[in-house]
Parts: sequence; C-alpha cells; structure tokens
Amino acid sequence: MAKAGHAWSRAAAERGEPEEDEDPLDARIARTGCLEQHLQLQECMAERQDWRQCQEEVRAFGACMARRQQRQRGPGPARPTD
Repeated sequence: MAKAGHAWSRAAAERGEPEEDEDPLDARIARTGCLEQHLQLQECMAERQDWRQCQEEVRAFGACMARRQQRQRGPGPARPTD
C-alpha cells in the first residue's frame, strides 16, 4: 500500500482510476506504464525511510523509465559497419 497521505491507493491505481485530488506527478507516472514500480518504491521508502535500502526498487523504476524513453525515441540512426 502507498504511504499515508499519498494521492493514489493501490486499489484505485490497479483499476486505472484516479482518486480525488490526484497528484499530477502520479498521473504523469501512471501514463508512462511504470506506476507499479513507482508504488513499490514509495512503499519501500515509507517502510524503511532510507533510499539506500530500496536499491532493487530504485533500479526497477529506473529501468522501466529508461525503457519508456527508448520506446519514445524509436530506433536510432543505423551504425555503419566496417
């Protein structure tokens, strides 16, 4: 579950429904397709209060966002082969 006071609940997020007073940042993250990783990171941070203990979640969220950026860029220019 998301930390107290967080604008998204897991139930609403899983249904793809915004809650009242939805956080604009959460809405943007939801559109990336990385909301689940974001929520897991939030939960870890709320539990452990130390980002260093949440490295697995940090890496998962970062990898998801990197994949999203890669898809947006599309294939890069072809590299010449020698």
